[in-house]
Amino acid sequence: MPRTPQQFEGIREEKKALIMRVALELFATNGYHGTTISSIARDAGISKGLLYNYFESKEELIKAIIYSGLENLDKLMDPNKDGVLTGDEMEFLLNRFFELLQDDMSFWKLYFTLFVQEPVIRLVQDRLAEALKNYIKLLTAYFESRGFEDPYTEALLFGAMLDGIGMNYVANSELFPVEKIKKRILKKYS
Repeated sequence: MPRTPQQFEGIREEKKALIMRVALELFATNGYHGTTISSIARDAGISKGLLYNYFESKEELIKAIIYSGLENLDKLMDPNKDGVLTGDEMEFLLNRFFELLQDDMSFWKLYFTLFVQEPVIRLVQDRLAEALKNYIKLLTAYFESRGFEDPYTEALLFGAMLDGIGMNYVANSELFPVEKIKKRILKKYS
């Protein structure tokens, strides 16, 4: 029985996700320059030619991985896309952040490793700067509405704190009291 266009699209999305996951692992393990398209294709169990049907280059693939992470963060920061972060949305953001961190620690370990590689940062710096600017603006307005003395600095601190929590948790989840930290942050910020 022939496949429907929806089935073909589903297969395409599954294959694309597989390629991105394999590439993320290889980039994190071997570095950006130490990873080849051939090794990604081999580990994904596909031909190099098929990989190029999904991504034009290694640069496009790494951008897709990083941009996907930023898009997920965009959804957390402003779920209803109204440009305003409410107390309920902040609570949702924090709860979801901790859920995602605990649900797929291996992904986050790889993502953090990838994200600190200089060649990767150079490839995505414009999109990253734009995203950070938007997050800081949203958080600054939120902290201002909550009466924080220096909302801008609080927004920077908040972002750095979440980054640090993520990195510490994936580095040593056994000794990191993630639930206690989550409760304390929820109490302070939502």
